[in-house]
Amino acid sequence: MSRVCELTGKGVMTGNNVSHAHNKTRRRFLPNLTKATLISDTLGRSVSLRISTHALRSVEHNDGLDNFLLKARDADLSAAALKLKREIKKKQAANA
Repeated sequence: MSRVCELTGKGVMTGNNVSHAHNKTRRRFLPNLTKATLISDTLGRSVSLRISTHALRSVEHNDGLDNFLLKARDADLSAAALKLKREIKKKQAANA
């Protein structure tokens, strides 16, 4: 399982630990990933995703998972999130 957010694409970054003597050693900056269960209002079911806490705040800011996915770029989304986005679009088109 890779350390990448399923909604934003945020992943591992690399950098340096810098000591007081200015010695540099390589390190990894890991994203703060959590397993979250989000509710899709359009589909009427819950979805379990591994997302960063930043993405969770963004979902809440955009008034739910459906609005966030419809506004998100396809390049940032995982395969599961893209499938979910297509299902939401199809359901909304059928209801309209």
